[in-house]
Amino acid sequence: YGAGLARLNGRAMSRPIGILLLQLGTPDAPTPAALRRYLRQFLSDPRVIDLPRALWWPLLHGIVLRTRPRRSARDYAKVWTSAGSPLGVTSAQQARLLQERLTGRGIHALVRVVMRFGEPSTAQALTELASAGVERIIALPMYPQYASATTGSSVAELFRVAGKGRVVPAIRTLPPYFSDAAYIAALAAVTRGQLGDWAPEHIVLSFHGIPERYVRNGDPYADHCRATTRALTEALAWDPECVTMSFQSRFGPEAWLRPYTTDTLRQLGEARMAGVAVLCPGFMADCLETLEEIGVRERRTFEGAGGRDFRLVSCLNAESPWIDALEVMVLREAQGWLPDTL
Repeated sequence: YGAGLARLNGRAMSRPIGILLLQLGTPDAPTPAALRRYLRQFLSDPRVIDLPRALWWPLLHGIVLRTRPRRSARDYAKVWTSAGSPLGVTSAQQARLLQERLTGRGIHALVRVVMRFGEPSTAQALTELASAGVERIIALPMYPQYASATTGSSVAELFRVAGKGRVVPAIRTLPPYFSDAAYIAALAAVTRGQLGDWAPEHIVLSFHGIPERYVRNGDPYADHCRATTRALTEALAWDPECVTMSFQSRFGPEAWLRPYTTDTLRQLGEARMAGVAVLCPGFMADCLETLEEIGVRERRTFEGAGGRDFRLVSCLNAESPWIDALEVMVLREAQGWLPDTL
């Protein structure tokens, strides 16, 4: 019995491990038609918009999907590259570099990107891994701070789709890593590299917002954002009085987490602040919300109010410190799934 069990375990370990980088999503083109498809899927998720369907459905189909796609398409066109969506291009780079790292360690892994909304979809990725003989999967949500609309939605969809198969793979999901040493070290290294010797007068850490009601209903997101802010402030030895945590990307009329990034930057501009750095620690790859919303619109808000020297620190993207962190977290979660010699 023992020998047979060892052979079965050895066979499982010799098969590739699947690594899924769970991202929120991106449209497939900067056009109104593509944005309409993307927004219909995104805004139909009850974890994203949790209003009663009888109330939300007429608003979504009667107003939002008639007006927002054209405006969003114009914004996406400002940041779109010849290779495609910045988020999609960078996510693919992260997957490729992580797979190269693991291969270099002698680990047989298949690293794939999953977009919760858009493509490559959860179903596409799971089908590909199953065809390659993958029986064990590690899911890495690309959201360090847990929110139901991001981590919750991606993980729920992963288990929903996986559960439809005859053979359900073993799945391990990386817990929220909002203050994980590897993640904070990556943020600190990339920030140091970009700021160099320049010492900003004030630093804004802008996180994606969620409605205040979601936090009252149990989302730990705000606490996670505060923990990230504290950990990064300590890692870079910043004066806490010169650091502001804020929230961006409001949607709809209800109150979202405060302070709002746009209000924060307006106030800093009105104070004639010279030298403001903005970081977006909750985004693992530059995207519309960082490149256009912060880099274009909120820069205009700050400078229009009287501020000078606005600098947006890029996201972790495919920088080596972030690939280092991903490697560390994968190896941690893969304990017991890899040969003892590794």
